[in-house]
Amino acid sequence: MTVSRHPALTLDPVEAAESVDVESDMRSIGETARESGLTVSALRFYDGAGVFCPAWVDPQTGYRWYRTDQLADARLLCRLRRVGLPVAEIRLVLAAPPGSGEAHRVLDRHLRRLEDGLSDARRELSAVRTLIDQRESPMSSSTTRTAATRFTVGAADLAAALDAVRFAAAEDSEHPVLGGVLFDVEGSVLRVVATDRYRMAVSQAAVPALEGPGASTVVPVPVVDGIRALLAGGGEVTLTLDGDRVVLEATAGRRLEGAALEGDFPDYRRLTRIEASHRTDVPASVLREAVAGGACRTVHEGHEIVLLSVGPGGTVGVVAEDGGAGGDGRGPADGTRIAVNRQYLLEAIGAGAPEQLVLETGSPITPLAIRDAGNDGTFSILMPVRLP
Repeated sequence: MTVSRHPALTLDPVEAAESVDVESDMRSIGETARESGLTVSALRFYDGAGVFCPAWVDPQTGYRWYRTDQLADARLLCRLRRVGLPVAEIRLVLAAPPGSGEAHRVLDRHLRRLEDGLSDARRELSAVRTLIDQRESPMSSSTTRTAATRFTVGAADLAAALDAVRFAAAEDSEHPVLGGVLFDVEGSVLRVVATDRYRMAVSQAAVPALEGPGASTVVPVPVVDGIRALLAGGGEVTLTLDGDRVVLEATAGRRLEGAALEGDFPDYRRLTRIEASHRTDVPASVLREAVAGGACRTVHEGHEIVLLSVGPGGTVGVVAEDGGAGGDGRGPADGTRIAVNRQYLLEAIGAGAPEQLVLETGSPITPLAIRDAGNDGTFSILMPVRLP
Protein backbone atom coordinates (compact mmCIF):
# COMPACT_ATOMS: atom_id res chain seq x y z
CA MET A 1 0.00 0.00 0.00
CA THR A 2 1.24 3.50 -0.81
CA VAL A 3 -0.01 6.44 1.21
CA SER A 4 -0.22 9.69 -0.74
CA ARG A 5 2.62 12.10 -0.19
CA HIS A 6 2.23 12.95 3.49
CA PRO A 7 4.12 11.09 6.26
CA ALA A 8 1.65 12.58 8.74
CA LEU A 9 -0.93 10.02 7.58
CA THR A 10 1.27 6.95 8.13
CA LEU A 11 1.17 4.54 11.04
CA ASP A 12 4.61 5.17 12.60
CA PRO A 13 8.06 6.58 11.67
CA VAL A 14 9.57 3.19 10.79
CA GLU A 15 6.77 2.30 8.39
CA ALA A 16 6.88 5.86 7.04
CA ALA A 17 10.50 5.46 6.02
CA GLU A 18 9.64 2.36 3.98
CA SER A 19 6.17 2.98 2.59
CA VAL A 20 5.75 6.69 2.03
CA ASP A 21 5.91 8.10 -1.49
CA VAL A 22 7.88 11.32 -0.89
CA GLU A 23 9.53 13.82 -3.19
CA SER A 24 12.52 12.39 -5.05
CA ASP A 25 14.92 14.88 -3.45
CA MET A 26 13.93 13.95 0.13
CA ARG A 27 15.37 11.19 2.28
CA SER A 28 14.20 9.70 5.55
CA ILE A 29 16.38 9.91 8.63
CA GLY A 30 17.24 6.23 8.25
CA GLU A 31 18.34 6.66 4.63
CA THR A 32 20.35 9.75 5.52
CA ALA A 33 22.06 7.85 8.33
CA ARG A 34 23.01 4.94 6.05
CA GLU A 35 24.31 7.16 3.25
CA SER A 36 26.27 9.55 5.48
CA GLY A 37 27.85 7.16 7.98
CA LEU A 38 26.09 8.79 10.92
CA THR A 39 23.68 6.96 13.19
CA VAL A 40 20.03 7.91 13.54
CA SER A 41 20.66 8.92 17.16
CA ALA A 42 23.57 11.14 16.05
CA LEU A 43 21.36 12.91 13.50
CA ARG A 44 18.76 13.51 16.22
CA PHE A 45 21.46 14.85 18.56
CA TYR A 46 22.90 17.29 16.00
CA ASP A 47 19.39 18.46 15.16
CA GLY A 48 18.71 19.18 18.83
CA ALA A 49 22.04 21.00 19.11
CA GLY A 50 21.21 23.19 16.12
CA VAL A 51 24.21 21.92 14.17
CA PHE A 52 22.59 19.94 11.37
CA CYS A 53 18.82 20.18 11.01
CA PRO A 54 16.42 18.32 8.72
CA ALA A 55 14.72 20.08 5.83
CA TRP A 56 11.29 19.18 7.18
CA VAL A 57 9.87 17.63 10.34
CA ASP A 58 6.47 15.95 10.32
CA PRO A 59 4.39 18.04 12.78
CA GLN A 60 2.39 14.99 13.96
CA THR A 61 4.99 12.23 14.19
CA GLY A 62 8.13 14.34 14.62
CA TYR A 63 9.84 12.30 11.87
CA ARG A 64 12.74 14.05 10.18
CA TRP A 65 13.26 14.36 6.42
CA TYR A 66 16.42 15.54 4.66
CA ARG A 67 17.08 16.91 1.18
CA THR A 68 19.47 15.09 -1.12
CA ASP A 69 21.78 18.12 -1.20
CA GLN A 70 22.20 17.84 2.59
CA LEU A 71 24.12 14.57 2.21
CA ALA A 72 27.42 16.35 1.52
CA ASP A 73 27.21 18.22 4.85
CA ALA A 74 26.11 15.04 6.63
CA ARG A 75 29.17 13.17 5.34
CA LEU A 76 31.41 16.09 6.30
CA LEU A 77 29.83 16.10 9.76
CA CYS A 78 30.54 12.38 10.08
CA ARG A 79 34.26 12.91 9.43
CA LEU A 80 34.47 15.93 11.75
CA ARG A 81 32.88 13.79 14.46
CA ARG A 82 35.46 11.04 13.93
CA VAL A 83 38.37 13.39 14.62
CA GLY A 84 36.75 14.66 17.82
CA LEU A 85 35.95 18.22 16.73
CA PRO A 86 33.81 19.85 19.46
CA VAL A 87 30.16 20.49 18.64
CA ALA A 88 30.57 24.28 18.73
CA GLU A 89 33.39 24.10 16.19
CA ILE A 90 31.49 21.66 13.95
CA ARG A 91 28.78 24.31 13.83
CA LEU A 92 31.36 26.91 12.75
CA VAL A 93 32.69 24.67 9.97
CA LEU A 94 29.25 23.91 8.56
CA ALA A 95 28.17 27.56 8.76
CA ALA A 96 31.40 29.03 7.36
CA PRO A 97 30.85 31.13 4.21
CA PRO A 98 32.51 29.55 1.14
CA GLY A 99 35.92 31.05 0.44
CA SER A 100 36.19 32.77 3.86
CA GLY A 101 38.88 30.42 5.15
CA GLU A 102 37.09 30.16 8.51
CA ALA A 103 36.53 26.40 8.23
CA HIS A 104 40.24 25.81 7.59
CA ARG A 105 41.19 28.02 10.56
CA VAL A 106 38.95 25.96 12.84
CA LEU A 107 40.57 22.74 11.60
CA ASP A 108 44.08 24.18 12.01
CA ARG A 109 43.34 25.09 15.65
CA HIS A 110 41.96 21.60 16.31
CA LEU A 111 45.00 19.97 14.71
CA ARG A 112 47.31 22.00 16.98
CA ARG A 113 45.33 20.81 20.00
CA LEU A 114 45.64 17.21 18.87
CA GLU A 115 49.39 17.57 18.29
CA ASP A 116 49.86 19.16 21.72
CA GLY A 117 47.79 16.40 23.28
CA LEU A 118 49.90 13.74 21.56
CA SER A 119 53.08 15.39 22.82
CA ASP A 120 51.66 15.48 26.35
CA ALA A 121 50.65 11.82 26.09
CA ARG A 122 54.12 10.78 24.93
CA ARG A 123 55.68 12.64 27.84
CA GLU A 124 53.36 11.05 30.37
CA LEU A 125 53.81 7.57 28.90
CA SER A 126 57.58 7.99 29.08
CA ALA A 127 57.27 8.81 32.77
CA VAL A 128 54.88 5.89 33.26
CA ARG A 129 57.34 3.47 31.62
CA THR A 130 60.05 4.66 34.01
CA LEU A 131 57.77 4.11 37.00
CA ILE A 132 56.84 0.65 35.72
CA ASP A 133 60.51 -0.27 35.31
CA GLN A 134 61.22 0.88 38.86
CA ARG A 135 58.20 -1.03 40.16
CA GLU A 136 59.32 -4.23 38.43
CA SER A 137 62.93 -3.85 39.63
CA PRO A 138 62.54 -2.56 43.20
CA MET A 139 66.10 -3.43 44.27
CA SER A 140 67.78 -1.50 41.49
CA SER A 141 65.37 1.43 41.62
CA SER A 142 66.36 2.20 45.20
CA THR A 143 70.02 2.46 44.37
CA THR A 144 70.05 4.03 40.92
CA ARG A 145 68.99 7.41 39.60
CA THR A 146 66.93 8.22 36.56
CA ALA A 147 69.18 8.73 33.53
CA ALA A 148 70.38 12.29 33.21
CA THR A 149 69.47 14.41 30.22
CA ARG A 150 72.40 16.18 28.59
CA PHE A 151 72.13 18.51 25.60
CA THR A 152 73.89 21.32 23.79
CA VAL A 153 72.36 24.65 22.83
CA GLY A 154 73.68 27.83 21.28
CA ALA A 155 74.70 30.36 23.94
CA ALA A 156 73.14 33.25 22.02
CA ASP A 157 69.91 31.30 21.46
CA LEU A 158 69.62 30.37 25.13
CA ALA A 159 70.38 33.94 26.19
CA ALA A 160 67.64 35.30 23.91
CA ALA A 161 65.16 32.73 25.20
CA LEU A 162 65.90 33.56 28.85
CA ASP A 163 65.69 37.30 28.15
CA ALA A 164 62.22 36.76 26.67
CA VAL A 165 60.79 35.03 29.76
CA ARG A 166 62.75 36.17 32.82
CA PHE A 167 60.38 39.08 33.57
CA ALA A 168 57.39 36.76 34.15
CA ALA A 169 58.91 34.74 37.01
CA ALA A 170 57.30 35.40 40.39
CA GLU A 171 59.41 37.44 42.82
CA ASP A 172 57.37 36.77 45.92
CA SER A 173 54.81 33.97 45.73
CA GLU A 174 53.21 31.53 48.12
CA HIS A 175 54.12 28.91 45.50
CA PRO A 176 57.94 28.60 45.52
CA VAL A 177 57.97 26.70 42.21
CA LEU A 178 56.81 29.90 40.46
CA GLY A 179 60.06 31.56 41.51
CA GLY A 180 61.89 29.67 38.79
CA VAL A 181 62.03 29.08 35.06
CA LEU A 182 60.94 25.77 33.57
CA PHE A 183 63.51 24.14 31.29
CA ASP A 184 61.55 21.67 29.15
CA VAL A 185 63.62 19.78 26.59
CA GLU A 186 62.11 17.33 24.11
CA GLY A 187 63.56 16.18 20.82
CA SER A 188 65.34 19.07 19.14
CA VAL A 189 63.72 21.90 21.10
CA LEU A 190 64.32 23.45 24.52
CA ARG A 191 61.41 25.52 25.81
CA VAL A 192 61.81 27.89 28.73
CA VAL A 193 58.71 29.09 30.58
CA ALA A 194 58.04 31.50 33.44
CA THR A 195 54.77 32.52 35.09
CA ASP A 196 53.46 34.26 38.18
CA ARG A 197 49.84 33.19 37.48
CA TYR A 198 48.91 36.64 36.11
CA ARG A 199 51.12 36.33 33.05
CA MET A 200 53.17 33.69 31.30
CA ALA A 201 56.14 33.90 28.96
CA VAL A 202 57.37 31.13 26.67
CA SER A 203 60.40 30.96 24.40
CA GLN A 204 62.50 28.28 22.79
CA ALA A 205 65.93 27.41 21.44
CA ALA A 206 67.12 24.72 19.06
CA VAL A 207 68.90 21.69 20.53
CA PRO A 208 71.55 20.35 18.12
CA ALA A 209 72.40 17.31 20.26
CA LEU A 210 70.47 15.48 22.97
CA GLU A 211 71.59 12.55 25.12
CA GLY A 212 69.03 10.84 27.30
CA PRO A 213 65.25 11.19 27.59
CA GLY A 214 63.25 14.38 27.42
CA ALA A 215 63.13 16.19 30.76
CA SER A 216 61.51 19.09 32.60
CA THR A 217 63.27 20.92 35.43
CA VAL A 218 62.36 24.12 37.24
CA VAL A 219 65.51 26.21 37.71
CA PRO A 220 65.50 28.86 40.49
CA VAL A 221 65.76 32.46 39.31
CA PRO A 222 69.20 33.03 40.95
CA VAL A 223 70.56 30.02 39.09
CA VAL A 224 68.91 31.24 35.87
CA ASP A 225 70.61 34.62 36.31
CA GLY A 226 73.92 32.85 36.88
CA ILE A 227 73.43 30.82 33.72
CA ARG A 228 72.59 33.98 31.77
CA ALA A 229 75.81 35.63 32.94
CA LEU A 230 77.90 32.75 31.55
CA LEU A 231 76.37 32.95 28.07
CA ALA A 232 78.22 36.06 26.95
CA GLY A 233 81.10 34.05 25.52
CA GLY A 234 79.04 32.75 22.59
CA GLY A 235 79.49 29.37 20.98
CA GLU A 236 77.65 26.38 22.39
CA VAL A 237 77.01 25.43 26.00
CA THR A 238 76.04 22.09 27.53
CA LEU A 239 73.21 21.68 30.00
CA THR A 240 72.62 18.61 32.15
CA LEU A 241 69.28 18.03 33.88
CA ASP A 242 69.82 15.30 36.44
CA GLY A 243 66.89 14.88 38.78
CA ASP A 244 67.22 17.68 41.34
CA ARG A 245 70.32 19.26 39.77
CA VAL A 246 71.05 21.46 36.78
CA VAL A 247 74.58 21.90 35.45
CA LEU A 248 75.82 24.37 32.83
CA GLU A 249 79.17 23.93 31.12
CA ALA A 250 80.23 26.98 29.10
CA THR A 251 83.31 27.99 27.14
CA ALA A 252 86.74 28.39 28.75
CA GLY A 253 85.93 25.75 31.35
CA ARG A 254 83.30 27.87 33.08
CA ARG A 255 80.75 25.80 34.97
CA LEU A 256 77.69 26.42 37.13
CA GLU A 257 75.71 23.92 39.15
CA GLY A 258 72.55 24.49 41.14
CA ALA A 259 69.63 22.70 42.78
CA ALA A 260 66.29 22.50 41.01
CA LEU A 261 63.00 23.56 42.59
CA GLU A 262 60.52 20.95 43.75
CA GLY A 263 56.81 21.13 42.99
CA ASP A 264 54.42 20.93 40.08
CA PHE A 265 54.88 23.69 37.52
CA PRO A 266 51.66 24.80 35.75
CA ASP A 267 50.86 22.93 32.54
CA TYR A 268 51.96 25.63 30.12
CA ARG A 269 50.90 23.64 27.06
CA ARG A 270 47.28 23.64 28.18
CA LEU A 271 47.37 27.27 29.33
CA THR A 272 48.80 28.53 26.05
CA ARG A 273 46.14 26.97 23.81
CA ILE A 274 44.46 30.26 23.02
CA GLU A 275 41.57 30.39 20.60
CA ALA A 276 42.34 33.78 19.07
CA SER A 277 39.77 35.33 16.76
CA HIS A 278 41.97 38.29 15.74
CA ARG A 279 45.68 38.63 14.92
CA THR A 280 47.03 42.17 14.62
CA ASP A 281 50.56 43.18 13.59
CA VAL A 282 52.03 46.26 15.28
CA PRO A 283 55.57 47.67 15.63
CA ALA A 284 56.83 47.20 19.19
CA SER A 285 57.88 50.87 19.43
CA VAL A 286 54.41 52.09 18.42
CA LEU A 287 52.65 49.89 20.96
CA ARG A 288 55.16 50.80 23.69
CA GLU A 289 54.59 54.53 23.10
CA ALA A 290 50.82 54.14 23.10
CA VAL A 291 50.80 52.13 26.34
CA ALA A 292 53.34 54.34 28.14
CA GLY A 293 51.56 57.59 27.24
CA GLY A 294 47.95 56.46 27.17
CA ALA A 295 45.22 56.89 29.73
CA CYS A 296 45.25 54.54 32.69
CA ARG A 297 43.32 53.77 35.83
CA THR A 298 44.75 52.90 39.25
CA VAL A 299 43.07 49.99 40.97
CA HIS A 300 43.70 48.02 44.18
CA GLU A 301 47.28 47.85 45.48
CA GLY A 302 48.29 50.69 43.18
CA HIS A 303 48.30 48.75 39.92
CA GLU A 304 47.81 50.83 36.78
CA ILE A 305 45.38 49.37 34.25
CA VAL A 306 45.13 50.38 30.60
CA LEU A 307 42.25 49.68 28.24
CA LEU A 308 43.82 48.30 25.08
CA SER A 309 41.75 48.71 21.92
CA VAL A 310 42.36 46.29 19.07
CA GLY A 311 40.44 47.36 15.99
CA PRO A 312 39.16 45.15 13.16
CA GLY A 313 41.26 47.11 10.66
CA GLY A 314 44.53 46.38 12.45
CA THR A 315 44.59 49.52 14.60
CA VAL A 316 45.90 49.24 18.16
CA GLY A 317 45.78 51.89 20.84
CA VAL A 318 44.88 52.81 24.40
CA VAL A 319 41.49 54.39 25.04
CA ALA A 320 39.93 56.15 28.01
CA GLU A 321 37.50 54.19 30.15
CA ASP A 322 34.56 56.25 28.87
CA GLY A 323 35.45 55.64 25.24
CA GLY A 324 32.09 54.13 24.41
CA ALA A 325 32.63 50.43 24.99
CA GLY A 326 29.49 48.48 25.56
CA GLY A 327 28.80 45.86 28.16
CA ASP A 328 30.48 43.27 25.98
CA GLY A 329 33.73 45.25 25.91
CA ARG A 330 33.34 46.30 22.29
CA GLY A 331 33.16 49.84 21.02
CA PRO A 332 31.04 50.88 18.03
CA ALA A 333 33.96 50.99 15.62
CA ASP A 334 37.21 50.16 17.35
CA GLY A 335 36.87 46.45 18.02
CA THR A 336 37.73 44.55 21.18
CA ARG A 337 38.87 46.33 24.34
CA ILE A 338 40.91 44.46 26.92
CA ALA A 339 41.92 45.81 30.33
CA VAL A 340 45.44 44.73 31.32
CA ASN A 341 48.12 45.68 33.85
CA ARG A 342 50.19 48.44 32.22
CA GLN A 343 53.52 47.47 33.80
CA TYR A 344 53.05 43.83 32.81
CA LEU A 345 52.20 44.85 29.25
CA LEU A 346 55.25 47.12 28.96
CA GLU A 347 57.50 44.32 30.23
CA ALA A 348 55.99 41.87 27.74
CA ILE A 349 56.52 44.34 24.88
CA GLY A 350 60.18 44.83 25.78
CA ALA A 351 61.06 41.22 26.62
CA GLY A 352 63.65 40.04 24.13
CA ALA A 353 63.62 43.42 22.35
CA PRO A 354 61.46 42.40 19.36
CA GLU A 355 60.90 44.91 16.55
CA GLN A 356 57.51 43.67 15.36
CA LEU A 357 54.76 42.13 17.47
CA VAL A 358 51.60 40.16 16.77
CA LEU A 359 48.69 40.61 19.18
CA GLU A 360 46.22 37.73 19.43
CA THR A 361 42.87 38.52 21.00
CA GLY A 362 39.65 36.65 21.51
CA SER A 363 37.39 38.69 23.78
CA PRO A 364 37.67 41.09 26.76
CA ILE A 365 37.61 38.13 29.16
CA THR A 366 40.15 35.87 27.44
CA PRO A 367 43.96 36.16 27.70
CA LEU A 368 45.92 38.51 25.46
CA ALA A 369 48.85 36.91 23.61
CA ILE A 370 51.83 39.03 22.52
CA ARG A 371 54.08 37.26 20.00
CA ASP A 372 57.43 38.10 18.51
CA ALA A 373 56.62 38.37 14.80
CA GLY A 374 60.08 37.07 13.95
CA ASN A 375 59.88 34.05 16.24
CA ASP A 376 56.48 32.43 16.64
CA GLY A 377 57.80 30.25 19.48
CA THR A 378 58.41 33.32 21.67
CA PHE A 379 55.32 34.88 23.22
CA SER A 380 53.75 36.22 26.39
CA ILE A 381 50.24 35.83 27.74
CA LEU A 382 48.55 38.40 29.98
CA MET A 383 45.39 37.73 31.94
CA PRO A 384 42.74 40.44 31.49
CA VAL A 385 41.63 42.56 34.45
CA ARG A 386 37.99 43.04 35.31
CA LEU A 387 37.42 46.73 35.99
CA PRO A 388 35.12 47.56 38.92
